[in-house]
Amino acid sequence: MSNQALNLLGNMPAKRFLRDYWQKRPLLIRRAWKDFKSPIDGDDLAGLSLENEVESRLVIGPNHVVEYGPFLANRFNHLPNNRWTLLVQAVNLWVPEVHAMLDEFHFLPRWRIDDVMVSYACKGGGVGPHFDDYDVFLLQGKGRRHWQIGAGECEPNVALRGHSDLKILADFRPEQEWILDEGDMLYLPPRWAHNGVALDHCITFSVGYRAPSLGEMLDDLATEIIARGEPKYLRDPPLTPPEDADEIQLNYILELKTLLLSVLNDDRLLSNWFAQFMTQPKYPHLTELTKEKRKAKIKIPMAFDGKSTEYVTRTYCNAEILHDREASN
Repeated sequence: MSNQALNLLGNMPAKRFLRDYWQKRPLLIRRAWKDFKSPIDGDDLAGLSLENEVESRLVIGPNHVVEYGPFLANRFNHLPNNRWTLLVQAVNLWVPEVHAMLDEFHFLPRWRIDDVMVSYACKGGGVGPHFDDYDVFLLQGKGRRHWQIGAGECEPNVALRGHSDLKILADFRPEQEWILDEGDMLYLPPRWAHNGVALDHCITFSVGYRAPSLGEMLDDLATEIIARGEPKYLRDPPLTPPEDADEIQLNYILELKTLLLSVLNDDRLLSNWFAQFMTQPKYPHLTELTKEKRKAKIKIPMAFDGKSTEYVTRTYCNAEILHDREASN
């Protein structure tokens, strides 16, 4: 697969895309999906936004006023004629035809996919210039959208407007711009500034990839360590009578680091936890409705010595062990 030219990447081999573009720079692909026909229209999307279980938003007007669903059916009878957008998260969980679209992205780990957000916008609709903390493919469905992108990744302390619901950039300076037609696709790495405005009634499919923060992962890992019921405690380093009894000496920090590294160096613990963490359903309380099955396989070392060549292949589904395969070398 790595040397295969893929239509979705403009006949670019997947290996080249991952080497030159993935998480490095944007890529515009004309006719990425030839003869693309949107599996969902604006009415379908509006219907989803009426459901209590579906996450949806309306962004309205030049000030980007945000309303959160579920909406009443008559809400759509009282919208302005232009400059509004309806966004619905995880449409792939509710529409099988949208879920099937993910098969085209087989050149990336499937367990990394977060969801497919679908937006419907009328002329002038958009959510303002912003960035996302994750990789995203923006596939144009019906209609046309004008995209502008910045020169590079946004700095951690980039200035934002004082908007209570959206992270809109205070100073957006576009470096490139294009008009995307049906079947065109734009790939954007994390934190790359972009702004999309509908030129007419249009639908855009946003295939987003999970990018948990370090804080989220450490919090979940700590929960996993506590659940194991095998506590490790901080012990004193070699002590001498202190000159200042209130001072925390550096050797305590070194002892703390050693304790933390004893966890981070446990490949079995990290492998099991990470597979469990990354296969958590997007909406765990709705799996009976969505039928979501988020799977991943991982090789678990048989011994904790950093040298073992024996492992068991473990398959996780929705954060639970599905089955193990016999140990191999």
